[in-house]
Amino acid sequence: MKYKKKILKNGMRIVAVPMKDAKTVTVLVLVEAGSKYETKNKSGISHFLEHMNFKGTKRRPTPAIIHKELDSLGAESNAFTSQELTAYYAKAEHSQYHKILDVISDMYLNPIFSETEMQKEKGVILQEISMNEDLPQRDVGRLFMKLLYGDQPAGWSILGPAEVIRDMKREDFIKYRQQHYVAQATTVIVAGKCDSKKVFKDVEKIFKDISTTEKTPKKKVIEIQKTPQVIIKYKKTDQTHLILGFRAYNIFDKRLPTLKVLAAILGKGMSSRLFHKLRDEMGACYYVHAETDRYTDHGTFEMAVGVNSKRVNEVIEVILKELKRFATEPVDVSELKKTKNLMIGRMYLGLETSDSLAEFYGIQEVLKRSIKTPEQSRIEIEKVTAKDIMKVAKEIFQNKNLNLAVVGDIRNEKNLKKVLLLGK
Repeated sequence: MKYKKKILKNGMRIVAVPMKDAKTVTVLVLVEAGSKYETKNKSGISHFLEHMNFKGTKRRPTPAIIHKELDSLGAESNAFTSQELTAYYAKAEHSQYHKILDVISDMYLNPIFSETEMQKEKGVILQEISMNEDLPQRDVGRLFMKLLYGDQPAGWSILGPAEVIRDMKREDFIKYRQQHYVAQATTVIVAGKCDSKKVFKDVEKIFKDISTTEKTPKKKVIEIQKTPQVIIKYKKTDQTHLILGFRAYNIFDKRLPTLKVLAAILGKGMSSRLFHKLRDEMGACYYVHAETDRYTDHGTFEMAVGVNSKRVNEVIEVILKELKRFATEPVDVSELKKTKNLMIGRMYLGLETSDSLAEFYGIQEVLKRSIKTPEQSRIEIEKVTAKDIMKVAKEIFQNKNLNLAVVGDIRNEKNLKKVLLLGK
């Protein structure tokens, strides 16, 4: 699928992804501003600011005006914040392109940070924090990052701690926005029924007055680990949720395609090794999956599963046994082919809509400053060999990289550490 890209003189980037037969268009604005750009006393401000951009602009002073206008266009709109970026988007029938571009750009460029709305939104975010803590399947992900990265931005919650959110002030948003919402950190993506030349012209005109201040950088992640690590959050639940994972590769690493294929063999699809073993054979879980999590300067390989608390040790032992197989037994040709077909098929299925394509191209551009098309990604997957997988498995699956986060009715950390050894 073809795309076109333009870098403006001020450093801002524009990506257009025309879809000939599309009926919709998506406008996505991405900025390099996430939890890894924060300080401890302002942890959570990236996500809070994302919320505030929906709460009024100079031309649309209340959230009701923004929501009503988007609804009148038949649009879907939302935003999200991660460790390394924040995104704002709207998707609508393609004839509404100019209008959704106008709304999203206005929210991005002209927020007013109403004091009244800010105080109300504090309550919303505090409830979001509580909701995530009440959902152990989500909470264990936050705990896993805390285990790996500790008291540095990569180990902090994207939502921030409640006490910091309560103390946020309007001046904090203004200062943070001045540091990060600048031309060189901003990328606008338009995907769907669109004309590339028109997109470049329209976006450049609308964003002509964006700040050209130098971007404030993020601190490099520090990784120190020599032995397996365990962290437990006791919670009285019927099911214990755990993430077993390893320190792995960043988003630029050439071994990443191999690690993705390995993850798919292990825990993607109902014929994957872990699904077949833990669910079909043992009846030990409802969900299990494996995936890679990639950032600009670090990465992880994770397996997540929810199990009966009495079977946690048993399940961990089975997972570790499966991991050791990758380092000692070449993946069968038929299993490798099946997995590649699954990955390629699901990739294309997941890119059928304008919003999914905008995100696919946009996140690559923001994080890597370069883009691989779906076709190029397909070629990377197809090139992975059983020998490549075995080599990567030997590099990654080592005790010094091993981490376990648990949320549930579990208290005995020593008991878990005894099980948590790949050499057993």
